[in-house]
Amino acid sequence: MHRRHFLTGLLLSPLVARSGISLAASAPNPAQVLPLWSKQPPGGGGPLGAMAFSAKGTQRNIAMPTLTVFKPAQPNGRAVLVAAGGGYTRIEMGKEAWPAAAWLVAQGYTAYVLSYRLPQEGWKDGALVSLQDAQRALRVVRHRENNVSVLGFSAGGHLLGMAVNRPGFHAYQASDELDNLPATADRAALIYPIITLEPPYAHTSTHKVLVGKGASLSADTAWSVQSYVTPQSPPFFLVQAEDDPVSDPHNTLIMAAACQQAHVPVEMYRYPSGGHGFGMGKPGTLTTEWPGHYLHWLNG
Repeated sequence: MHRRHFLTGLLLSPLVARSGISLAASAPNPAQVLPLWSKQPPGGGGPLGAMAFSAKGTQRNIAMPTLTVFKPAQPNGRAVLVAAGGGYTRIEMGKEAWPAAAWLVAQGYTAYVLSYRLPQEGWKDGALVSLQDAQRALRVVRHRENNVSVLGFSAGGHLLGMAVNRPGFHAYQASDELDNLPATADRAALIYPIITLEPPYAHTSTHKVLVGKGASLSADTAWSVQSYVTPQSPPFFLVQAEDDPVSDPHNTLIMAAACQQAHVPVEMYRYPSGGHGFGMGKPGTLTTEWPGHYLHWLNG
């Protein structure tokens, strides 16, 4: 079987079971997996073999980017595209995307979890590949759903922030009629996101992978989410802990300021503790409150 088609029509449960991961504790069942691309992803290259899972549900070696669809028993007619973080070197499904999907399904939302290509896994288009997948994912979900929002964590927040703010940017050449659909979202929630790659915030894995050490200021700016906020951007929901050691806490402040300058609605929640990577909330901290605020905003 061609290595880029081995996931076609595959259910997630058997895949995870073979990896020794308990899906039941992390994500709802059943799940449908959709390949993002009908043929080879743009540019070519990429890793060989099957997707790799860690015991904690971290994904690497992503030869075929996919959307995993989780549907509630009684859908409310709204869908959320979810992207976990991992510094563009891995995808934290077990800690972020799967719990978020389970929570969304419990609220009646259809969740689409994105497994996007990682730039350092041998792809010829390099830093662009994750953005190509995010744009394609938005088009796929738009084709299937009437109301589409996004939920991104950490580097996944950077990825979806770039995607929803740049609907007119062609990260890849159209491969079929689906690529003529707009890559837009109705709302965007970014949780402890990487927003800016500009100094003095260039210490992150996101910066290292996308632009590299010693990159020019113009390159840093070109890969910074706040650079692309316009009056046409969707409303934003932002969450961060003030003791975040990975995404400097100024990131959400920078994004909120860009939204305010462009007259884009923005709602922000900042908590005194919780660190980075708290997912749906770190027990014992006020970060456990953000999903409730998010639901109110999402239902608005």
